[in-house]
Amino acid sequence: MLSTGLTREPSLGPVAWAVEPAPVPYPEAVARMEARVGGILGGGVPETVWLLEHPPLYTAGTSATDADLLEARFPVFKTGRGGQYTYHGPGQRVAYVMLDLKRRKPDVRAFVRDLEEWLIRALKEFNIAGERRAGRVGIWVSRAQGGEDKIAAIGVRVRHWVTFHGVSLNVDPALSHFSGIVPCGIGGPEFGVTSLAAQGLPVTMADADVALKRSFADIFGPAANAAPP
Repeated sequence: MLSTGLTREPSLGPVAWAVEPAPVPYPEAVARMEARVGGILGGGVPETVWLLEHPPLYTAGTSATDADLLEARFPVFKTGRGGQYTYHGPGQRVAYVMLDLKRRKPDVRAFVRDLEEWLIRALKEFNIAGERRAGRVGIWVSRAQGGEDKIAAIGVRVRHWVTFHGVSLNVDPALSHFSGIVPCGIGGPEFGVTSLAAQGLPVTMADADVALKRSFADIFGPAANAAPP
């Protein structure tokens, strides 16, 4: 059943589902994403989900503050997505989501909520209870001993109702790399980051992609394999 948050026009074809085989430098990824968004806006280019990995880097969203960059261990890129600092690197699945909300539902909050639901359903396939938290965008996993850890982040931008940037899911990244920043501006010992591997699940990136694609179809509609943008 499709999400009630993002109804879609019957004329919309399947979303192009593109998996990049090798890590993509961040500036290149942004340029390719911008070009694809332009094509969607211009017509004739299908909506797209682009799955990839980045080399180790930090990105600073539009709400980032200098104090949250604790140690610039890797290149830092300012970006137009919402949110604060986050880390991207090998072992983390980044999904850039380029959908036409004008032909679905022009409601950014509904879109973000559906991104959360997408991640929650994908995690459920691995018996992980991902949860929302009021006032904190992203998906969290509760610790048995108290506290909670973020397993997936969300940061989006919308241009003329076409979305870009998207989500990141920690499959098996080096979690120590997050300690160079205050991830998403949320610090303190009660908050941390985790991954499928840290939860004791030896999930491959291909496994994660299967779960993400299946759950995406439940929320947003069908997706068909395509070449990267």
